[in-house]
Amino acid sequence: MNTAFEEKARFNMIEQQIRPWDVLDPETLQLLENIPREAFVAESHRALAYADIAIPLAHGEVMMHPIVEARMLQALGLSKSDRVLEIGTGSGYLTSMLAAASSHVTSVDIQPDFISEAGKRLAAHHIKNVILECGDASQGWQSSEVFDAIVITGSLPTLPKCYANLLNRGGRIFAIIGQPPVMHATLLRRTDDGDLTSEQLFETELPALINADKPSSFVF
Repeated sequence: MNTAFEEKARFNMIEQQIRPWDVLDPETLQLLENIPREAFVAESHRALAYADIAIPLAHGEVMMHPIVEARMLQALGLSKSDRVLEIGTGSGYLTSMLAAASSHVTSVDIQPDFISEAGKRLAAHHIKNVILECGDASQGWQSSEVFDAIVITGSLPTLPKCYANLLNRGGRIFAIIGQPPVMHATLLRRTDDGDLTSEQLFETELPALINADKPSSFVF
């Protein structure tokens, strides 16, 4: 696949997928235009880099649909002073856009090979304001700092309170909450008095975050 083809595919993704789904924020659109999604996709799936699908990754994981990534970025409204925690590095593509939009990203993944490959891809694009950590963040993350935004890239039945403890006042959490067949992309904000407000943005579906708590089931 040549560069001209990829540039055209990226343009088509933005104009035919992203804009029609009410993503009109100029800074979000610029991120999608500037960062080559194909560079974060395995060679075997490179032709699908800009398709409206969840591209398979190893370990049964997937890259989110481009429209979900775009709506997420627009909803978070990151600024250059924000510090971001990403739970689930995956391919590193979303990590790269979070890094471009913020001051610093700490990205955590339970899979060592995801961390290794994402590190190589980020380095190849001279992205230096990211720390990659390997570990299980399904119950929060041990950190001496708090964050302005938290992005969780695996679905959760409910949002554990531990994540809110890592969030600054005025901070935002993007998470996909629920269980098949009903999941909602949700934006939570921490108010100045410490409470969390919640807004359901849209319905979608995503594999569960590894080791996330499962709700109790009852048999009648």
